[in-house]
Amino acid sequence: MNSLLHWLAMPLSGASVHAIEPETFWHARLMVLAWGILLPLGALMARYFKVLPSQNWPAVLDNKWWWHGHLALQWSGMALASVGVYLLFNHAQHSPLALFHSTAGWVLMLLAWMQIMGGLLRGSKGGPTAEKLRGDHYDMTPHRARFERVHKLVGWACVLGAVAVLLTGLLLADAPRWMPLVLGLWWLGLLGLAWRWQTQGRCIDTYQAIWGPDPRHPGNHMPPIGWGIRRPTPSQNHGQS
Repeated sequence: MNSLLHWLAMPLSGASVHAIEPETFWHARLMVLAWGILLPLGALMARYFKVLPSQNWPAVLDNKWWWHGHLALQWSGMALASVGVYLLFNHAQHSPLALFHSTAGWVLMLLAWMQIMGGLLRGSKGGPTAEKLRGDHYDMTPHRARFERVHKLVGWACVLGAVAVLLTGLLLADAPRWMPLVLGLWWLGLLGLAWRWQTQGRCIDTYQAIWGPDPRHPGNHMPPIGWGIRRPTPSQNHGQS
């Protein structure tokens, strides 16, 4: 057991000592917390919690728990990631791996902040419970459809891209071996949960989660945007198995 613990505590390079500057130390931990934990959780929440397992859908509509959770996780994740970028803003390394990590990291941060800004431009909501019936989301205008396509595509691309950026960061920091192992197990756990929730049918269309399946709503005459999204009928069980 002692030999295993010693091996796990050793740096990835096999060096006997793990020496790291304080700025790099905090940069790495903030990025792992943001991109490895908070932001993927926010993406999963938006995909699988629009209708809660205990929710009597479609009698009970427009559960906003997922929305507030998604915003809290994404905003806090990006705040921490931005602090992490600031810590190493003027830190330069010139190896090919460092160049890849830096370039890919900047692209990732740019796309993520575009996601935040794009969310503010998603258009009006509308619907029977709003002050005005007409709205970009309720009517599923071309503007709203473009927003959903881009937001979902870029969001999941960022989550997948973060895996490569974090792993190269751990290599550059010569992190202890237990760190990538724990992070890998965490990601496998998230993948397992995503697979379970997907097979349970919990990836429900946002439009129907808000307004239900009634054909009088104009968006119900358009196909859902994205892969694996379900539009259940009122008689169907929306997520239990």
